[in-house]
Amino acid sequence: MTRGRVQSVYIFRVVFPVSFLFPAGLLIEVNSKPRPFIVQIKLFCYLFAAVGVFKTHSLSLSPCVGAGGWSPLVSDRYQWLEVDLGRRTQITAVATQGRYGSSDWLTAYLLMFSDTGHNWRQHRYQHGHAFPGNSNADTVVQYKLEQPVIARYLRLIPLDWNPTGRIGLRLEIYGCRYTSDVASFDGSSSLVYRLSVRPSWMTMEIISLKFKTLKNSGTLLHAEGLRDHSLTLVLEKGKLLLYHHSSSGGQLLVSLGSLLDDQHWHHVKLERLSTHVNLTVDKNTQQVHVPAELSHCHGLQKPILSNRNFHGCMENLLYSDLNLIHLAKHNSPQGNVTFSCAEPVSVGVTFTDSHSFLQLPGLTSWSSGVASVTLQFRTWNKVGLLLTFDLPQQDGTVLLYLSEARLRLQISKSGRAPLELSTGSGLNDGQWHSVELNFRQDHLSITVDKDEGATAHTSIPLPLTSHSQLFFGGCPPQTSSQDCRNPFKVFQGCMRLLTLDDQIVDLISVQQRLLGNYSHLQIDMCGIVDRCSPSHCEHGGRCTQSWSTFHCNCSNSGYRGATCHTTYEQSCEVYKHKGNTSGHYYIDVDGSGPIKPQLIYCNMTEDRTWMVIQHNNTELTRVQSSLERNQHFAHFDYSSEEEQLAGIIGQSEHCEQELSYHCRKSRLLNTLGKAGSAPVACRTAAWTQVTTATVMPTTTNGTGLCFEIVSFRIL
Repeated sequence: MTRGRVQSVYIFRVVFPVSFLFPAGLLIEVNSKPRPFIVQIKLFCYLFAAVGVFKTHSLSLSPCVGAGGWSPLVSDRYQWLEVDLGRRTQITAVATQGRYGSSDWLTAYLLMFSDTGHNWRQHRYQHGHAFPGNSNADTVVQYKLEQPVIARYLRLIPLDWNPTGRIGLRLEIYGCRYTSDVASFDGSSSLVYRLSVRPSWMTMEIISLKFKTLKNSGTLLHAEGLRDHSLTLVLEKGKLLLYHHSSSGGQLLVSLGSLLDDQHWHHVKLERLSTHVNLTVDKNTQQVHVPAELSHCHGLQKPILSNRNFHGCMENLLYSDLNLIHLAKHNSPQGNVTFSCAEPVSVGVTFTDSHSFLQLPGLTSWSSGVASVTLQFRTWNKVGLLLTFDLPQQDGTVLLYLSEARLRLQISKSGRAPLELSTGSGLNDGQWHSVELNFRQDHLSITVDKDEGATAHTSIPLPLTSHSQLFFGGCPPQTSSQDCRNPFKVFQGCMRLLTLDDQIVDLISVQQRLLGNYSHLQIDMCGIVDRCSPSHCEHGGRCTQSWSTFHCNCSNSGYRGATCHTTYEQSCEVYKHKGNTSGHYYIDVDGSGPIKPQLIYCNMTEDRTWMVIQHNNTELTRVQSSLERNQHFAHFDYSSEEEQLAGIIGQSEHCEQELSYHCRKSRLLNTLGKAGSAPVACRTAAWTQVTTATVMPTTTNGTGLCFEIVSFRIL
């Protein structure tokens, strides 16, 4: 072994013993308050000998002299350095250096985090994916994470390095001890909390928790209020839905979040503020109105959707100042809730780009003519190759692919027309979908989502052999000697639970190059991203997406552009400066803000430009007197909504209302308050025609702004 360098064929995984790095422990406690610790990976001070290249390594330590640092024998993008911190930790920063006394350093790298050593999650640097590295071997480059990350494992993956050197790294990790109360739910368990005494009125109540799950549906919590009113927080197809229920029925208040069934921790908070509730999922918040009967909750009750109970883990379930999991753990040890997080291991794989493929060999048992291949996938793309393999004995090819979000199977044989089967629909919704491909000697079937109604059959035999090579997602480059053909687009998305004859494919062995072959895959993670949650489409534009982009459908919104921005001017004045004459124009007073555009008349005079807003009645209207008050009322509907009117008034330099009336024996407007206008008398017994008068009212609906254009008649 070369001194100061770790040698491995493809992958080197380092799990550092805590007793070596920290003889006094990970945490120094002073006055019971946690202080930050620093993980310093002293690869430059010790020589590591790996026992078993592709297994969990044990480390033998011996003093070394001279250059040091981590530098794998092969410098490529399939290397990584993994650190086990011994327990879940709040990680706040990382720092890197190159290998001591060498020309080996990283110029870019990825950071991945995990609680279990599986199902990794990439931490994105600002608006990009990669962290910038070093420019030499000696300078320390430290990055403070925008938000601390809670994880036990950290994995650093080199992307680029000094072109005249190799991969070289010294690493420090900064963070603090993390403590929490965790509960595990198995789909039949629940945690019930009832208030024995109703607490005094509080202006704000907060329920917060973290959860993680692999199931896309389940009830997280149910809170009861007064008179049969309740709120229920439900996970449905990876989204979090807040329902209000009462004796008269239920309604959906808000939907927030997406892809929440990824087995990563997600933060949820419900805040009651008077008659409003703020729902926060991770970093996104929406406010909704709730009935007054829910202004105070009696407590958390057993979920009403018992057949869809939550299956996963919850952490730090807090009701105001009460830690409910902590209370349950210490006060009510009986029950079927486990106070730890039992996490199933599900190894997924991400097909990232046009060069991605996974190649697996056939099984020896396939010589009998009976075989099965199953998998689960999730994607946003309507098109993509899922699986292909050759039929050497029949000079044919089998293609399993997505087309228009449907699953299709095409069997091509030399000299014959292709046979096609089709099943399923809407399979590009980002949800996990299962596919079962079963071969018999005289029968073949494909099934989607275990639905017998979504099964297609054919009686054509497909003889698979142990020499068959299966290609998932795409094909190797054409320069490769492998016989693989893909007439469709490659698959971009995630796969998991690949099985051959009910035997789960060990994707970790694939990653370690012990099984099959692959390229441009992210193994042991699903990198799908929902670009429509939250939606970037404004003004009600409908968001759709593919693996790498999103699109806004702005039809019927009055807006255009990539995200439904405004195409209209903000005032008549702007239209006038552009050379337009008087006429009807669409005005968008707040640009791309929430106020909708409105059609108004622009009266463009020589010295001024007027925005004229009409109502539904310009004819003479008889106004009836009120029986209760000495007032007369008239109602008019404007073409603009109140917020549109307020927007125009708010940006106007001058505002006028026009009042025209006919009266008989009336004292209405005996004198007009507008400076410079003559008093108008209306005291004779005969009808009096009064010319239009301009008035400047001091109030309207409490805004102090002019609001009405009226024409009415009074007796």
